[in-house]
Amino acid sequence: MFDSPDELMRRIHNDLMDGYDEELEMELEDRHLDEALAGSPGAGTLNAQKEARRTYFRELFRLQAELVKLQDWVVATGHKVVILFEGRDAAGKGGAIKRITQRLNPRVCRVAALPAPNDRERTQWYFQRYAAHLPAAGEMVLFDRSWYNRAGVERVMGFCNDEQYEEFFRSVPEFERMLVRSGIQLIKYWFSISDEEQHLRFLGRIHDPLKQWKLSPMDLESRRRWELYTQAKEVMLERTHIPESPWWVVQADDKKRARLNCIHHLLQQMPYGEVDRPTITLPERVRHEGYRRHQVPGEIHVPQVY
Repeated sequence: MFDSPDELMRRIHNDLMDGYDEELEMELEDRHLDEALAGSPGAGTLNAQKEARRTYFRELFRLQAELVKLQDWVVATGHKVVILFEGRDAAGKGGAIKRITQRLNPRVCRVAALPAPNDRERTQWYFQRYAAHLPAAGEMVLFDRSWYNRAGVERVMGFCNDEQYEEFFRSVPEFERMLVRSGIQLIKYWFSISDEEQHLRFLGRIHDPLKQWKLSPMDLESRRRWELYTQAKEVMLERTHIPESPWWVVQADDKKRARLNCIHHLLQQMPYGEVDRPTITLPERVRHEGYRRHQVPGEIHVPQVY
């Protein structure tokens, strides 16, 4: 039992701060901590960086609170949402997805990040393995890359032939119209970064042991084929930007601005409102006089190293 109301409030406060720390842990990946700025040209620059971080977190927490309201509305109305995240390697798709889903219920808002198709899947209808991840009523699905792999990496790397490529463009508008007619809202984002920015992010991954796993041989080859990817992207946007499911381009050279802009735009795409919730009252725990708690054997405790 808690010693006093003050002790209870202290525990609640600490739990809240732990939640904020989860977000700060994510930001460690970006290496934008104050310590990293210690070698900056002057105090003015350092103060500006600190204020920018404060603004970013303030806006992120505000937008994430709106995402919780959106989630409640999706559940209450039975809405179905699919959000596609496409873009070059290191464009920041995964970081944006993390911030969108971070405070949401994974049973309502889930991520589909499919690996390369296996031998069996390569013989299926192209859209079949993606269709298996589509939402039911009251669900949101975020695709970290999607069926547009065929228009991008498969085209550039030669994993599909010309006939398959053209068939994709014949099929995808009808496929997406069919999804929309079935009641699924489809939102498509392209994260756009410059040649120089991708180069810098790749160098960061090469020299950061915590990020090296993000670099695959395919990613490295994509640097060499930058212009081919550009051409493929231009064709994709031109041939699949349809009224039922238009493309939205996120300027992503600045990761933090890209995340905030994407979330803000996403929230504008649905007429959500705050859903009334019943007042929650924590019930008293039932206690039984004959109950005795058994001691857990010491050998199965995880050692308290920290």
